[in-house]
Amino acid sequence: MQEIVARLKPASADPNLLVGFDTADDAGVYRISDELALVQTVDFITPVVDDPYVYGQVAAANALSDVWAMGGRPLTAMNICCFPAKGIPKADLARLLEGAHERILAAGATLVGGHSVTDPELKFGLSVTGLVHPDRILANAGARAGDALILTKPIGTGVIVGGLRKGKVPDALRDRAIANMIALNDAAAREALAHGARGATDITGFGLAGHALEMARASAVGLRFRFDAIPRYDDALDLIRAGVTTLNTPLNRKMVEPWLRWGGRFTSEEETLVFDPQTSGGLLISLPAGRAAACVAALRGAGVAAAAIVGEAVASETPFLEFTR
Repeated sequence: MQEIVARLKPASADPNLLVGFDTADDAGVYRISDELALVQTVDFITPVVDDPYVYGQVAAANALSDVWAMGGRPLTAMNICCFPAKGIPKADLARLLEGAHERILAAGATLVGGHSVTDPELKFGLSVTGLVHPDRILANAGARAGDALILTKPIGTGVIVGGLRKGKVPDALRDRAIANMIALNDAAAREALAHGARGATDITGFGLAGHALEMARASAVGLRFRFDAIPRYDDALDLIRAGVTTLNTPLNRKMVEPWLRWGGRFTSEEETLVFDPQTSGGLLISLPAGRAAACVAALRGAGVAAAAIVGEAVASETPFLEFTR
């Protein structure tokens, strides 16, 4: 897809396009004045849980996150409904939309419409428009050598969702994962900006390693992670050990491996976890190292309980990822 999209690059760049698709960032940003820019994104997912209301909540939180990952605030949202013509009760589809609307309102945004198509496989998401100051964008190209890295949600939701479909996930783990997927990244973005963050990205389908690589390449740095500091669902390792996986996990690994280093001994389950595709994951934040501890304290005080310093950006002629012990 990157090769295909690369053919669409204009011959001369629009000076008001502040973030385009050349750095694989979370959203596009377009300046409309010296003090205001639009943030535009779109995302939709297949069901991650059986409850339609919760599915709507998770899908909406997942789409809204891209605006916060850019340092912006959501303004309006439009539903993207890919619904089967039959087989799903209308009441369930209504509950799906109600769950999404609850998250849109919680984000301080306004639902302004949407579009629907008939699709044999249920999919739902949002197109979201937000606002950001042109000088306060948290692009994934903002990381600088010496910065600390903070992650705000645990990883492992991909394999947990896969385990749910196989009936292998206990209720307590299911409820914990759902609570994190529903949680909005507004407080994470707010505290990141307040503590001088220079860059950010949210961790979704490409997993921690995939999205971190995008940040490393866009910022022209290396990113070094301390694996044991990374917030994670330890039960996810048990699910991987039991043979639960996702279709995207090996694809994510293949994408990252040319730039990947391992510093220490890791089990195959631990290695797999960093490629696990996330749904409505947390923010990976890059900020000056001297401000990282205060930022984590503020994040936890704001209810982002899993927030932790997980690594650092380092100078390198060639971008890389490294997981160490």
